[in-house]
Amino acid sequence: MTDNSEVKASMLARGQAALASQPFSALIGTRLSKWSAEEVELELEISDKVRQQHGFVHGGVVAYMADNALTFAGAAKLAGTAIVTGEMKINYIRPAVGEKLIARASAISGGSTQSVARCEVYCVIDGVEKLCAAAQGTINKLPERGEK
Repeated sequence: MTDNSEVKASMLARGQAALASQPFSALIGTRLSKWSAEEVELELEISDKVRQQHGFVHGGVVAYMADNALTFAGAAKLAGTAIVTGEMKINYIRPAVGEKLIARASAISGGSTQSVARCEVYCVIDGVEKLCAAAQGTINKLPERGEK
């Protein structure tokens, strides 16, 4: 019998492989640090390549972090690996600055073809986390090949 820590480690390894296969995620250096049925955590070191003209992390990058975290959280509730975001809403709370972004998400509902998740994105400034965005999204399971 496999214990829970082995299941979590296996799930995290699968998630890290999925993230590594996303060219944009690899380009900017996103890391999946936690993935279980209960929680997801993505991290991104802030560098000049993700900042906009005022020195803040570009809003699209903040939304990308929320979107990917929501998708991993939703996937934990859905059987299968072929999933996509059906919709997402994000509220930007403060400009994202500092050393790192952390997106934490969890599913709040899950069915056979759809789940709903929420996410908070934090920027880390001098070691202190500050909430910079909150998001919610619907994650959809893609039909199996041959299904309509």
